[in-house]
Amino acid sequence: MFPVRTADHRRWALAAGATIAAGALLAGCGGAGSSSSASSDSINYALPANFTPNWILPIGTPAHLNTNNVSIAASLWEPLVAYDGSTGTVGWNKSSSIATAADFAKDGKSVDITLGNRKWSDGKPITSRDVQFWFNLIKANKDQWAGYSEGKAPDNWTSFKVVDDQHFTITFDKSYNSQWMLANELSNITPMPQHVWDKTSASAAVSDADLTTAGAKQVWTFLNTAAKSISKYASDPLWKTVSGPYTVKSFSTAGKVVLTANAKYDGGEKAHISTVNLLPFTTTDAEENALRSGQVDYGYINSTDLDQKSSFTSQGYTVKPWTGWAITYMPYNFNDPKMGAVFKQLYARQAVQESIDQDSLTKVIFNGTAVAGYGPIPQAQSSDFVSQEQKDNPYPFSNAKAKALLTSHGWTEQNGTMVCAQPGTGASQCGAGIDKGTKFQMQVLSQSGSTVTDNMMSAVQSSLAKSGINFTIKTAPVNSVLSQTPQCTSDQSSCNWQLSFFGTAGSWYFPAYPTGDSLFETKGGSNFGSYSNPDIDKLINETTTSSSTDAVQQYSAALAKDLPVVWLPEPDYQISVIKNGLGGFAQDSLANFHPAQWQWTGK
Repeated sequence: MFPVRTADHRRWALAAGATIAAGALLAGCGGAGSSSSASSDSINYALPANFTPNWILPIGTPAHLNTNNVSIAASLWEPLVAYDGSTGTVGWNKSSSIATAADFAKDGKSVDITLGNRKWSDGKPITSRDVQFWFNLIKANKDQWAGYSEGKAPDNWTSFKVVDDQHFTITFDKSYNSQWMLANELSNITPMPQHVWDKTSASAAVSDADLTTAGAKQVWTFLNTAAKSISKYASDPLWKTVSGPYTVKSFSTAGKVVLTANAKYDGGEKAHISTVNLLPFTTTDAEENALRSGQVDYGYINSTDLDQKSSFTSQGYTVKPWTGWAITYMPYNFNDPKMGAVFKQLYARQAVQESIDQDSLTKVIFNGTAVAGYGPIPQAQSSDFVSQEQKDNPYPFSNAKAKALLTSHGWTEQNGTMVCAQPGTGASQCGAGIDKGTKFQMQVLSQSGSTVTDNMMSAVQSSLAKSGINFTIKTAPVNSVLSQTPQCTSDQSSCNWQLSFFGTAGSWYFPAYPTGDSLFETKGGSNFGSYSNPDIDKLINETTTSSSTDAVQQYSAALAKDLPVVWLPEPDYQISVIKNGLGGFAQDSLANFHPAQWQWTGK
């Protein structure tokens, strides 16, 4: 449900992240490939296995959560404010942004945006009207936009005022942290060609239909319907007018995409390579075979195959990890009729967390390509957001302490599994809603297709058993995991799940500012387990309004201790294998790829 952007699209890319994570480590047979790029004019890039691009519109919908889609769309239509880690640190990349400045009011209640002097590929100027067009479509169709969380954009954007062609002002409902607003909300905006797309049907003339709610809904339907015709992406005139460094040359329903440099591009990130071939693969094995035969210039291998690194370096490749700005976890379902009452007890969650040996998992299962994660802020990269409490790990691995916690709260071990013997709400009793005889046994629905994930789940199962916690594992394709473990209430038939895992390459990829409003706020759009804590809600709200990093650190410390989920190691996004001579870029920790930055420096 990855990810999720990221606020650059990451908020809605959670599913994307999980799905890409699954694809990056799938095993099987079959694949796709092409001959090696033979000149500096082209490159062959391997897409994550078994996860193909299927959306071109630069507005994400829940059915098309895929970071590949985001990266392709951003190459065609540059964001207003492009956030990425492609320079080595996460920040505003003005070279690939339409906006050149964002000046926040002193009271933090509005922002004045300045656009660069840019043109669409058809020669028409990019203006404030193109941004207003995006704004109006989102306002009228927010419930269908994957980036929407109640109370956040566009709800907290009270007005959009066009000042002139290159200046506009957005007013907010209250004062916000400008860093959060820029990185997590304004970066969602993509200027779109109003003079081409503002139509209610293919045969209708372009008008100002978006200026009314009814018209904006019709335009939305028209654009989304057109975007479902993948086979027409290269021929439909709608998609010919772009602002980015590339245009679509071909786009197959099987997932192969060919991008060609936009000769009319006038921005700061001009393409160095004229043809980019994005290659789909059904399995990691097929992709690795393509690497070995020289058919791929930029690919990946499993962490379990790092012992074969020399076989790739000897063929002229460089092998290096792609570290992500992400966290990995298993959500509890706090509303599950069987185990929800147990999960609501902090001591029970502490016992589970103390039974997870993250150090061993990172070394043995991930072969050193992961770091332990103890809270809601990414720890694979240093930042000012991580609290000392999270860094220090409030609940170090100890089966003995885990068992002691349970027995001190009224549980006794019977046939290897802890059973509630002292029901009630006293200090030495099991807790509210837990009946006598309740067994501490829980099941995870985990994404299938990854040997690394299977091995991690088996190790977790073994470790939990030593604490008297029965842990069974069921697997399914990641899309099935997401659909079968939804937000729910205990009286719904869909609520009979206990734990969910969708993080083979990270469960959630953050925007630059790692707030938790979507993940852990009560009724957050991606709060799958229905975790709810009013004190945490207040802290999350402060992270979006306070200008101090203290607010984020307090949030980090609080959730490291309160355990809304089972924290797990944060794996690298992928282990990249890159042809020697391909450079000019850093791997974006937000999990996007930026083909305009790639260049052949010599072979």
